[in-house]
Amino acid sequence: MWKGRFQTETSNLVQLYGESISYDWRLYSYDVQGSIAHANALRSAGLISAKEKQAITRGLKEICKEIEAGDFQFKTSLEDIHMNIESALTEKIGDAGARLHTARSRNDQVALDTRLYCRAEITAIIELIAQMQQSLINTAERYQDAVVPGYTHLQRGQPVLFAHHLLAYVEMLDRDAQRLRDAYKRVNVMPLGSGALAGSTIVLDRKQIAKELDFPAITQNSMDAVSDRDYIAELIFDIALTGIHLSRLSEDVILWASAEFDFIELSDAHTTGSSLMPQKKNPDVAELTRGKTGRLIGDLVSILTTIKGLPMTYNRDLQEDKEPLFDAIDTIKAALAVFAEMIDAMKVKTENTRAAASDPFLLATDLADYLVLKKVPFRQAHEIMGQLTAYSLKHNIAFADLTLDEYRQVSDAFDPDVYRVLDIDTALKARKGIGAPSPANIAKQLKRWKRKL
Repeated sequence: MWKGRFQTETSNLVQLYGESISYDWRLYSYDVQGSIAHANALRSAGLISAKEKQAITRGLKEICKEIEAGDFQFKTSLEDIHMNIESALTEKIGDAGARLHTARSRNDQVALDTRLYCRAEITAIIELIAQMQQSLINTAERYQDAVVPGYTHLQRGQPVLFAHHLLAYVEMLDRDAQRLRDAYKRVNVMPLGSGALAGSTIVLDRKQIAKELDFPAITQNSMDAVSDRDYIAELIFDIALTGIHLSRLSEDVILWASAEFDFIELSDAHTTGSSLMPQKKNPDVAELTRGKTGRLIGDLVSILTTIKGLPMTYNRDLQEDKEPLFDAIDTIKAALAVFAEMIDAMKVKTENTRAAASDPFLLATDLADYLVLKKVPFRQAHEIMGQLTAYSLKHNIAFADLTLDEYRQVSDAFDPDVYRVLDIDTALKARKGIGAPSPANIAKQLKRWKRKL
C-alpha cells in the first residue's frame, strides 16, 4: 500500500513484527459495516457510481460471509483487517474496490471500527452483569432467612442476613453497569472523516455516515479523533473494576467453601478435584476469577502506559491498544457468565451459618446500644461492654448465661430486660434503618431489584 515511495520490499521479520491480523481480524464485521457507510457517502458525493457502490456493498457482504464461514484467507503481508478486506474486495470487484479508500485513512478507519466494536461489547457486558445480579438475587431469595456473621478485618463483627451480604455485590455490579453506560456515551462518537490527522480536501457528509451508523455525535477535532484512545482506557478500567468486584466475591466464596467456614457447598459442576488427594473439592471458578482479575488490571496498565507519552497524532504504538482491549472483554464476559452459573447452583448450609452467627460476642454492639437507650453515653457504654467482654472471656461464660448481678457489677444500668437483646432474630429485626439488614428491609430490596432488572 506504500510501494510508490519505497524501493525495497519490507523485511519478513518486520512484517511479522508489525502485523495485527492475527488478532484484529475480529473487527471484520465492523470494518465491513463502516466501509459500506463510507461507500454510501462516496456515492452521495458523486465520487463513485451507483454501480460501483452496489459492487462494493455486495463484495463486502460476501467477504463478511466468507470470514464467518471460515473460508477467508487472511494474509500477514497485508498487516491488518482493513487491508485484508480492501485487497480481497479489489480482487473480487476490480477498480471499484480500489476507490473505496478515497478520503479515508486507516487511522480514522480503525478508530471507527474499535468504537463500533466497543459499543457492541459494552451492551453485551451490561447484559451479563444483569444476569450475574439476577443470580445473586435468586440465591438471596432462596436463602432469605439465612443468618451469617458480618466481618470487619475478617473478624466476626455483627450478625447479618446472608441475602444482605449478596445484595452488597448486586449494588457493586449496578455501579459497574452505570459506569459502562456512561462510558458508552463517550464511545458513541463517530470519527470517520478525520483522515490520517487533518481530514481531507475531498469532503464527505459525515452527518450522513453518523446517521447510517447510529452515532448521535461526531468528533470535532481530526487530530484528537485519530489519536484518542481514552474510550478504550475508560472501558478497560470499568471492566477491571468489575473484575475486582468479582474477585472480592471470589474471596468470600473461597472462604465460605472451606472446611473452616463450611457455610456453602459449590456444585460438582463448578469445582474440581485433586490429581493426588481424592477427598478434595476445589473452588476453581472463584480462584480463577480472582487470578484473572490480575490480568484485567494488567490490561489497564498496558493501555495507560502505551498512550501516556505519545505525541500528536497517530503513532504505531496505538496498534497495541487492541490486545488488552480484546483480552479484557473476553475475560470479563467469561467470568460473569461462569460466575452467575456457579452462584445459581450454590447451596448455603444455613445451620452452619446460624451457628457461626450465634457467637454471643456478635451482639456486643447491641448491648452497647441498649445501654445508650438507658441514657449511658456511648463512650461509656463502649467501655462497659469491653469490660463485660473481658469478664466473659476470662470466665468462659456467654453473655446470655451471665446473671443479672454479674451484669450489674459492670454497670447498674442493666435491667432484667437485657436478656431480650440477646437474640439474633430480635437483633436483626431491630436493624430497620435505610440500608440496614432487617428481614423487612431485605424483602423490600429483593422486590426492588427484581423489578429493576
